[in-house]
Amino acid sequence: MAVMTSIARPLLNRRLAEFGTTIFAEMSALAQQTGSINLGQGFPDTDGPEAVREAAVRALREGHGNQYPPGPGVPELRTAIAEHQLRRYGLAYDPDREVLVTVGATEAIAASLLALVEPGDEVVALEPYYDSYAACIAMAGGTRVPVTLRPQEGDLGGGADRHFALDLDELRAAITPRTRLILLNTPHNPTGTVLSRAELAAVAELACERDLLVITDEVYEHLVFDGGEHVPLASFPGMRERTVTIGSAGKTFSFTGWKVGWITAAPELVAAVRSAKQFLTYVGSGPFQYAVAEALRLPEAYFDDFRADHQAKRDLLSAGLTAAGFEVFRPAGTYFVTTDIRPLGESDGFAFCRALPKRCGVVAIPNAVFYDHREEGAPFVRFAFCKQTAVLEEAVARLKALAG
Repeated sequence: MAVMTSIARPLLNRRLAEFGTTIFAEMSALAQQTGSINLGQGFPDTDGPEAVREAAVRALREGHGNQYPPGPGVPELRTAIAEHQLRRYGLAYDPDREVLVTVGATEAIAASLLALVEPGDEVVALEPYYDSYAACIAMAGGTRVPVTLRPQEGDLGGGADRHFALDLDELRAAITPRTRLILLNTPHNPTGTVLSRAELAAVAELACERDLLVITDEVYEHLVFDGGEHVPLASFPGMRERTVTIGSAGKTFSFTGWKVGWITAAPELVAAVRSAKQFLTYVGSGPFQYAVAEALRLPEAYFDDFRADHQAKRDLLSAGLTAAGFEVFRPAGTYFVTTDIRPLGESDGFAFCRALPKRCGVVAIPNAVFYDHREEGAPFVRFAFCKQTAVLEEAVARLKALAG
């Protein structure tokens, strides 16, 4: 048998050629090698509510979801999602026609872009962006057009006077005749920015004026701090019929491994996304869907305590990072803190993060990986605070070594 010794063409198709091993894999491996505290990847280090975990066990034992669940998701979960959107935001969705359960928010993003974007279409995304956005736009054959959030002074309440802001004029200028949709993320990972009602109203007006679709990643909707509010873009005039809203159980209930996400949208949009989704995973997370249905109906006290706990952890880590010499952008939402390393005499986030484990036993993520314009993100580094308080306290103690 002949043995193939060379390939004239690269094996990885050119759409994905720029995407190698993720920085998360690299930094998590470094954390293991050095015994460092991993504040890089955004996953909790404790499980969510016991009642929700027991609901999953009960579903397994009773045979709910052990075989293929319905393609759109189990009716119990789709109903709970619709109830959640109505109760929280006054948005009424038909659970049978306007809700689709996905294998996490990542599949929701992928399926939405694959369904709605034609090769050559432009997709406007806020930079820095969650890393799967770029890969999914590429797989759809689209062209990503970044609009950069930049540091800005200004009172946001709660003592947060330095933050990353959206330039609405820059957003408008990014729209061309080839633009198909805007990919929006609020609360925003990694900067922690929460778009205001005024900003969202301007985005809605632009989308309606230019006849654009919008995909909104709202997985951190229950992590908005300092008395702020999360406002779904779909609630603005003219937006319900052109917005795909993405939610997730992982970030709200601390069961990221269950991979339960969803979209809510008008029937035509759900049907389009479902057409792509059915050829990705078809279905998934069967027993966990029943548990998430119960989770979405937890008392309001759970959501209040969840938010308060993460706000306290945000404050703990932010204070520690400030004391260590970082400039800190205290987030209005999510569970990430972005910092500027230039006050430490550093300017290269990649080099800084690769050296940090040996310097003080902590792992972080360089924000430049979330940018097309790498120079814009070069001096910024992201830390996750969705960890146990004792872990954050130890991390803060270790980071003091940077202060000299």
